[in-house]
Amino acid sequence: MTRSNPPSGLWKPTHLERLYYGPSSVHDNLVSCLPSSSSKAFIITGSSLATKTPLIQQVEKLLTSKHHAGTFSNIKQHAPVAQLDEATDAVQKDSSIDTIISIGGGSPIDSAKAISYRTHEKSNKYLYHIAIPTTLSAAECTMGAGYTAADGKKTGVGGPELVPNVIIYDAKFALETPQRLWLSTAIRSLDHAVELLYHPKAAEAPAKSLVLSAIEGLFTYLPKSKAEPKNEDYITRLQLASFNSLFPIGLDMGGGLGLSHAMGYALGSPYGIPHGITSCISLAGVVRLKAENPEDAAQVARALPYIGQSKSGDDKKDALKVADAIEKLVKDLGLESRLKDYNVGSDQVSVVAKTATKSESGPLYDGVAKIVESKL
Repeated sequence: MTRSNPPSGLWKPTHLERLYYGPSSVHDNLVSCLPSSSSKAFIITGSSLATKTPLIQQVEKLLTSKHHAGTFSNIKQHAPVAQLDEATDAVQKDSSIDTIISIGGGSPIDSAKAISYRTHEKSNKYLYHIAIPTTLSAAECTMGAGYTAADGKKTGVGGPELVPNVIIYDAKFALETPQRLWLSTAIRSLDHAVELLYHPKAAEAPAKSLVLSAIEGLFTYLPKSKAEPKNEDYITRLQLASFNSLFPIGLDMGGGLGLSHAMGYALGSPYGIPHGITSCISLAGVVRLKAENPEDAAQVARALPYIGQSKSGDDKKDALKVADAIEKLVKDLGLESRLKDYNVGSDQVSVVAKTATKSESGPLYDGVAKIVESKL
């Protein structure tokens, strides 16, 4: 989108067919979401959900033997390629499977997308994808599928066909999510929303309208959810805020979101830091860097009324207020994190800065290095 007055631009929606939300929405709608009465579905999830909660067994029971073709429950954080290979092999052994159901956070959802991509390479058909998120990472909203290669670096595949066909946000499924994971992935959603505000290709409508709504929802309901983690109203409103933070990306943007996300990838899989935590580490600092650019500062400043503060008219000052509010929210949620807790020392500052900026010097490199140093 070209930033102008009046605005002009383009937004291309994804092929998402249905979005269900609310407590018990999986129980009420899952089977009717299958593409046919004879569909066979394969479940992709992680070991914690499969062994420490009743959720996977509940879904298997809903599907019954008529629709349940199997379950792979060993997807790990950052979706290592070894487990992705295992899951792909399991799916491709049964040609009757036409549907994949991802249950969990970003790793199972991205793995399901990657399996669909690989299935298409082999059989020229994509799998129908039903995503049941249990975190607020919003991986279900995009056409990209990230996973970790054998060398520990993040890689991935993408394409419009990889966007899930159905998303079901069920507050009862999110009840099983550990609070730190729930809250930190919400900061990941805040990261999406803020970076879309200043993304040069983000459409004014509906993208920026929705991400401003997401920012308001996250700032409003995160403290309430921390105080009352079993409140299904707060859970549902945060799920919808998460959706609003990233679904507006649509199909026309391409590439990455922004610098905070680039830092997240540089810090995430190489050092075993969850992506929600990487956003807690990077976002406020990146917003402070963006405040130095008048165009970016003007976009960030738009968020101020949505977090309960008044704009002063000075975009730089207002953008810095947004950065301060993000930092305070992270602290109030108990998510303040140090890189030393993940064995990231000062010798890694240049490595992270180089990976995030794809450069070895310059103002951007220096700015990222300063953020990393401040979080050691």
